[in-house]
Amino acid sequence: MGAEERQSGTAIKRQKSALCFSLLLVCAFLFLASAHGAPKAERYISYTNVVYPHIPLSIHVVKGDRTRADLRLHTTLGGGGVMGMGNVTDQLKALPAELGTPLAAINGDFYEKAKDYPGRPRDLQIRNGEVLTHPAGHACFWIDADGTPRMTNVYSRFRVTWPDGDSTPFGLNVERTNGTAVLYSAVLGDSTMTRGGIEYVLEGSPGCEWLPLRAGKTYEAVVRQMTTNGNSRLDRQTVVLSVSPELAAGLKPLKPGDRVKFALETTPAIVGVEVAIGGGPELVRAGQVMSWKGWIHVPHPRTAVGWNKDHIFLVQVDGRQLDVSLGMTFSELADFMLKLGCESAMNLDGGGSATLWAFGAVRNSPSEGQERPAPNALVVVKKSSPRQTR
Repeated sequence: MGAEERQSGTAIKRQKSALCFSLLLVCAFLFLASAHGAPKAERYISYTNVVYPHIPLSIHVVKGDRTRADLRLHTTLGGGGVMGMGNVTDQLKALPAELGTPLAAINGDFYEKAKDYPGRPRDLQIRNGEVLTHPAGHACFWIDADGTPRMTNVYSRFRVTWPDGDSTPFGLNVERTNGTAVLYSAVLGDSTMTRGGIEYVLEGSPGCEWLPLRAGKTYEAVVRQMTTNGNSRLDRQTVVLSVSPELAAGLKPLKPGDRVKFALETTPAIVGVEVAIGGGPELVRAGQVMSWKGWIHVPHPRTAVGWNKDHIFLVQVDGRQLDVSLGMTFSELADFMLKLGCESAMNLDGGGSATLWAFGAVRNSPSEGQERPAPNALVVVKKSSPRQTR
């Protein structure tokens, strides 16, 4: 995972004065051809490799036209149809053909390292309108129902309301810890992988909206089955509400046929969102570079998404390679994104995960010598038939 270190001593100064080269780097992007050849481009999307060998520094930039109705953003999963860890290249191979042709992609969110839940994104992810994970309070990027990119810290208000009217917060597709409730869907895999507690297999209430799970919606469900062994099977027609032993001890148990409601609300509200991905921190907001008090500013490989009213930018900075590229600090990356033309920008996972794929191949130089698996990715696709809205 990319390092985002909290300050624990004297800030480490950057080797050489790379920060003073920020403007030069942008000039290189705007006016120079890549050291690896001319930029690859269509009329509406381009890829450029900005190289400064004397620093050294190598930056990969994809610039897409937001006004194109046939250019869309999607998220993918490391396991293809389920959660897991997978190279960006392999994630693109699993992208459903009906979504369009992938043109460019970058690795996405940081990931949790729970033993039984490898590849679970750290924060919110929405794929084709389906909520896969709950927001955990970090910065998230999404496209709202009007087609406008958004970015801010998103907080979960997910809760289940029991028959007696009491409510309990729950997580989504995450490791169940002591004193918590978690809702599991088939995107996790074959089973909940829990141990003990009480698990309720829920099916949709007749006449009510049901799966897939969508942000901002409230669902009414009927208890089909109750188990106390854990590790309930998952399928596409049901979800499983898993309650830890500690929490279950204070709740009145449900029986088959009982009804519950669960809400997937967030702050801020993200109703109607088709694509969202977590990351952080924010780099640029409203044309201003953000500040990060208490952070050690060390250069690393970085990945970011940025945008303005006309364009979307996918950016990856190579790093940890003395003969190729040293990397960037958050401040340097934010400054670069701003001068690139971004009015807003957000950091994604970096380090060995940092990957940029464009026009059929990985374009960057991964710091570990090869692509490293990631939990998800952010992809630009071209639809075969244009849609009327962004």
